[in-house]
Amino acid sequence: MTSSGTPQEEAAAPAVPDPVAAVLYVCADRGTLMPSLAAERAEEEGRTFAQRRGLTITEVVTDEFGEPDPSHRAGWQRVRALAEAGVVGAVLFRWPASIAPEGAHEFRYRETAWLQEHGVRVRYTWAPLSSTGGEIR
Repeated sequence: MTSSGTPQEEAAAPAVPDPVAAVLYVCADRGTLMPSLAAERAEEEGRTFAQRRGLTITEVVTDEFGEPDPSHRAGWQRVRALAEAGVVGAVLFRWPASIAPEGAHEFRYRETAWLQEHGVRVRYTWAPLSSTGGEIR
């Protein structure tokens, strides 16, 4: 209360992400012969990556590959909600095209910057990208 007796609004403290909590985001192209293979590999790779680095996957979020702007995907909206709530400290992806294809790289840059502004690390799990920790800086 203020000195005049009116209630004072309290601003909520910004959420601080748990540094070991991670969401695994899988957005993989579906092949014609084995439609779930790419997604299965991405999830397996992500789990292995997390385990080796002491991260705990709190949720696996999936989207169908095809929409270049991740903000139009339901799964990506979930990832953003988790990041904004401070529930996760890292988002794991197989490779950059999981966020947005190369032809729409500006969406990838926008989304990774947004995650980092919310204190969330962006980490790639594919071996050639993860050999240095897989983290985007």
